[in-house]
Amino acid sequence: MDWKRRANHALEEVTGYRLSRAGAPAPAGPPDAAPGEEPLVRPPADPVADRLLRAPVFILSPVRSGSTLLRALLDAHPLLHAPHELHVRRLTVGFGTKLARQAMEELGHDRGDLEHLLWDRVLHRELVRSGKKIIVDKTPANAFAYRRIATCWPDARFVFLLRHPGSIARSWHEASPDRRTPEEAALDALRYMKAVERARGALSGLTVRYEDLTAEPEAELRRICDFLDVPFEPGMLEYGEGLVLRKGLGDWKDKIRAGQVLPGREPPAADALPAPLRAMCSTWGYSADQAEGP
Repeated sequence: MDWKRRANHALEEVTGYRLSRAGAPAPAGPPDAAPGEEPLVRPPADPVADRLLRAPVFILSPVRSGSTLLRALLDAHPLLHAPHELHVRRLTVGFGTKLARQAMEELGHDRGDLEHLLWDRVLHRELVRSGKKIIVDKTPANAFAYRRIATCWPDARFVFLLRHPGSIARSWHEASPDRRTPEEAALDALRYMKAVERARGALSGLTVRYEDLTAEPEAELRRICDFLDVPFEPGMLEYGEGLVLRKGLGDWKDKIRAGQVLPGREPPAADALPAPLRAMCSTWGYSADQAEGP
């Protein structure tokens, strides 16, 4: 059934695992790979030789938290390249044969090492082609893999983008109302929020709020530039004709340039906030009736 396939796809996207009927044959994989084998995750043995990227930046955020807006603003900086979501953590490596595995082991590489080399190369190629100096990846699902990302790039820098949980859940439902009910949207979005909060507790980084970014864009962008050790560029406030405008948000540019608060919406009533989100509101310092924004 379609719903089963969709559910399995969503599970695989978040956890890397799939459900299968008892007794069903396992999916084909490398001949020498044990079913469900997870690669050993370890830092680069030789950081200078093993990594082309230096101090990559990762925006860790829930879905529908304004990460596309932040990506567009940062990409307008002459030193920062913030491409679309790349999902490099989903790129995997298989040995194919035992001889290939043995050859790599002789070089000191296990599968996790090789995957990290691949991820680094893909991001580095994207950065080189941009002509800029620093890459910024804003894939929301990266929040579920923050430990591995921090292990792959020990010098990585992290920006945590938060938004009122009620606004996130409402926007997540409205993005695909035929795919998830408001209740389902709240629970699904909460998984991302919890992942981001776990990352905030484990990693050093800069916390930015969507509400502050839209109300005081220049001040927030200056904070981010200071954190990334790059000069603030006024042109970031005129990010122009890219993806954001094509998605129907063209009035944002003039309002951001003018330093105005972006058009908001009535916050959900306190009694309309899904109960599962109340604890996260408290954790992130939001009240139950503060949600706003598109």
